[in-house]
Amino acid sequence: MRIKTTVAGLLAATMLGGMGSAQAETLRLLTWGSYAPEALIEKFEEEYPDIDVEVTFSNNEEMIAKLRATGGAGYDLAQPSHDRIYAAQFEYDIYKPLDLSKINTDAMQAKLLEGVKENTTIDGEVYAVPHQWGTSGLMADKTKAPDLKSWGDLCDPQYKGRTSMRLKRTIILGMAYEMGEDPFAAYSDLEKYQGILDKVSEKLIECKANIKAYWNSGDDLTAMMLSGEIVGSETWDSTAYKIYDQNPDITFVPPSTGALAWIDTFAIPRKGKADDAAYKWINFVLRPENVTIMSASTGAIASVKGAKDLLPEDKKAAVNAAFTDADIDNLKFFANIPPGVEDMEGRALEKIKAATGG
Repeated sequence: MRIKTTVAGLLAATMLGGMGSAQAETLRLLTWGSYAPEALIEKFEEEYPDIDVEVTFSNNEEMIAKLRATGGAGYDLAQPSHDRIYAAQFEYDIYKPLDLSKINTDAMQAKLLEGVKENTTIDGEVYAVPHQWGTSGLMADKTKAPDLKSWGDLCDPQYKGRTSMRLKRTIILGMAYEMGEDPFAAYSDLEKYQGILDKVSEKLIECKANIKAYWNSGDDLTAMMLSGEIVGSETWDSTAYKIYDQNPDITFVPPSTGALAWIDTFAIPRKGKADDAAYKWINFVLRPENVTIMSASTGAIASVKGAKDLLPEDKKAAVNAAFTDADIDNLKFFANIPPGVEDMEGRALEKIKAATGG
């Protein structure tokens, strides 16, 4: 993030003349907006003064597009979600296998580590390990909607004009579970999955009367919830945690069918040039004291053991208000997305948007 040219370095370069000078290595991160807090970068660069950190903020779709366009060049460490790696690697060959001996996997929660390894193993090689995880589910003002506990409750007539959702694949998947379907199991039968999409689309179109507005960003949703314009919504848990800090009557609600869980990972692009620096960053952010700094920025829970206890105090209270152990056991982790599924979901969402003005 900064150029580290020291007086001593300049003198050494002058004295060595033709022998050349030491040059800082650059670690190029391709990551989410809150996953490289400045305080953590500065701390890392102080510990490793021979490494400069350069950050490009992105999202799943853009990460794949950027790495696909270059054949895996231009970045040294990427952070796609666990369900976006297998198909992208299988189709485009944009990542390289990880050397797990260079990663402190003992610090990671075994369930999360094994889940990511299972999703990202190709021909016996592992392509990702977990970093942060979180869920999508519901948010409710318990003083105004105490019985809002399922995806379908967003469409309950008693909340007409007072709920919200984001028209993205999450609400499709959640409503599919609400309607008794297992969308992830149907990925292996795309004809069956299309039938599920058709049924869910009809339900979400019928739900239009309940929707005050479709939210596009966490700021949109926060404003509507805190103002009382809406009493419940589909949401990211991190957004709900932030709102809870301002109004503890508003909590995250894991849906009765299970919150949808994602795991953002560490993966090394195929043509990355700073593997050793990438492994150093991975192990650095797994340390307990750095987990707290990272989670304060992301609002998500780290993949390490004891992560709930390492959350900042405000986040810890919000998580404990939202999740019981049974809720965590009931999580539905996003499955690998087979080729063609995102196009199918995209067409369903366009149909819903056209019918609802969303």
